[in-house]
Amino acid sequence: MIARKPMQETQAPSVVGVAYSGGRDSTALLHATLAAATPLGVHVVALHVHHGLSAHADAWLAHCHDQCARWARRSQPLGFAAERLAGLPASGDSVEAWAREQRYLALHRLAAAHGATLVLLAHHRLDQAETFLLQALRGAGVAGLAAMPNIARRDGIAWARPWLDQPREAIEAYVRRHRLRHIDDDSNTDTRHARNRLRLQVWPAFALAFPQAEAALAQSAEWAQQAAAGLAELAQMDLASVANDRGLNLRTWKLLTPARRVNALRSWLQGQVGRAASASLAMRLMTELQATRDANWPCPDGTLRLYRGTLIYQRHLEQTLASPRESQLCVRRAGLYKLPGWAGQLRVQRVACGGVPLAWLGQLELRGRSGGEQFQAGLGRPPRGLKKQYQAAAVPPWLRDGPLFFSGGQLIFAPGLGIDARVLCLPGQPQVSLEWQRTQAASTQAA
Repeated sequence: MIARKPMQETQAPSVVGVAYSGGRDSTALLHATLAAATPLGVHVVALHVHHGLSAHADAWLAHCHDQCARWARRSQPLGFAAERLAGLPASGDSVEAWAREQRYLALHRLAAAHGATLVLLAHHRLDQAETFLLQALRGAGVAGLAAMPNIARRDGIAWARPWLDQPREAIEAYVRRHRLRHIDDDSNTDTRHARNRLRLQVWPAFALAFPQAEAALAQSAEWAQQAAAGLAELAQMDLASVANDRGLNLRTWKLLTPARRVNALRSWLQGQVGRAASASLAMRLMTELQATRDANWPCPDGTLRLYRGTLIYQRHLEQTLASPRESQLCVRRAGLYKLPGWAGQLRVQRVACGGVPLAWLGQLELRGRSGGEQFQAGLGRPPRGLKKQYQAAAVPPWLRDGPLFFSGGQLIFAPGLGIDARVLCLPGQPQVSLEWQRTQAASTQAA
């Protein structure tokens, strides 16, 4: 008998979303959630995504809407929300991957619009076992073999799978017992999709030869989840000593054992890019970082750059139409001064020491580097050419863009270096700090 406890993982929120395709599993989950939520006064919202990939999609949407309307007429706290996906997968893209990614984005939008901080998904134990097998066949590591978590929190919403330890047979029995009407997705018989091939052509013989396969593989996924959590904790411990705001320090990184080295690298890459890096990129870096001095590697949404022993991730910033570069700027108070022509902005903040008097900033002249500019890096140090100062400060070439700020012919501030020591304020006087922040790809701007 299937357990009616879909909200056990979290404290009961005021609104719960249920991903509702109209199929057998999601219909059973929606029905069970209503039974649990009604006595608690919790409002349930069925969230339906119209993928536009099937000729029956409109009929499925109508079925889900009508089913929810019938249940709502019984005075059950049930709402219905749907979204039609726009666009189609690009040529050569996996339809399965595209549909899955777009579905979760749509479910997130629907849940947020209706105030649902918890969304329930109807995956069961066979789904988990299949996911483990598919990941293994793709050569996945521990993170991939961990398959689907019972609960995950992303962008303010908890995604829970309360039936992940339930066999499919229990859900089928629940549907029969309550005589629940549901739809059958014809795409589930399309063996062009990997999961369907596994389920229809491989799994029957597999389960016949190994009757405990479903439970055993689901258990293996749970062990992998525990291992992945341990590796993540170890990576954070290692990154505390080998990485900083600037990047990954190769000198200290190379002191780690090879296993911890690749584990820390994967974790650092995921933190920079926002998603797991490909195995090919991680393995390439493990090999080439050992002997390379300065180099670049293409990376999702950006570029990895090795400069003076530090691996840096530089995101490809959104490109905009070119606009004229500003030549003058008046700064009379602290604040943020946007300079779209230079693809950045100047942040001005009040400080107690190490700043420049506001009087120097009343009429600033903005120039690009033309050669011959002198910069004094500290009190008592001689002024030197900008190129030598940048090299001495180990500022990478791609972080030296932005305007030079002059006042009365005197260089005030250089991006990447800071305030020229010749204009530093005396202690105790009102002063401000300057910081240059890039906001767009400077290479797209007009010279």
